[in-house]
Amino acid sequence: MTRPRHILIVEDDEAIATALALNLKIEGYQSSTVTDGDEALAAIEERRPCLVLLDIGLPGKNGLDVLGELRGRGDTTPVVVLSARQEEFDKVAALKLGADDYVTKPFALAELMARVGAVLRRYPAVEVPAEPREASESGELPRQGVLAFGEVSIDQDTRDVSRNGEPVRLTHLEFELLTFFVRNPSRVFSREALLERVWNIKYGGSRRTVDNFVGQLRGKLEPDPENPCHFVTVRGSGYRFDP
Repeated sequence: MTRPRHILIVEDDEAIATALALNLKIEGYQSSTVTDGDEALAAIEERRPCLVLLDIGLPGKNGLDVLGELRGRGDTTPVVVLSARQEEFDKVAALKLGADDYVTKPFALAELMARVGAVLRRYPAVEVPAEPREASESGELPRQGVLAFGEVSIDQDTRDVSRNGEPVRLTHLEFELLTFFVRNPSRVFSREALLERVWNIKYGGSRRTVDNFVGQLRGKLEPDPENPCHFVTVRGSGYRFDP
């Protein structure tokens, strides 16, 4: 029997935390709740949840501090940020720090559960396995190989990315967007198509999310991020990857 996936709720509002826990249980998840940033970091280290629902407005160490510290130590646990703040700055800051999604309060619980499911389907955790590849006669899975363009090399099996031989740290969704682009060169994809194909969000989702992630890839991988030659904007249509 598959062990239920465990989600950590980091929320100091008891009513919201209780509602989240109840809805996660209905959806078949296990959950636990902590109420401040230090407890959150300790709980993530101890139990290794498959996803974290992280409120920004925490007492003491806020959610952005927690997210920054988490990613700074190389932890790629998926994080969905919850916030009563609607300023664009907070959304951009959370995404740049490595959040997998950002949901503004008040939110519809059904939509949040859908976003949780979408993030987990994109994350290669034990509880949410990727589509299986056929094993060889020896029982070994075939390697997916290395992708490359310009100064960039991408090992699809180890998920290591380098530029000019120097390692580049990408979040899980940055890596997913990058490999999707590189596997589909010279094709134009709308923001809606990218949300569906990479984020697995068929309806809804913020077009700005795609813009932010493309901007992050440009900053990390383009020779001149202000004049991109690989991740190209096609005005009125979306984005195109040019090797």
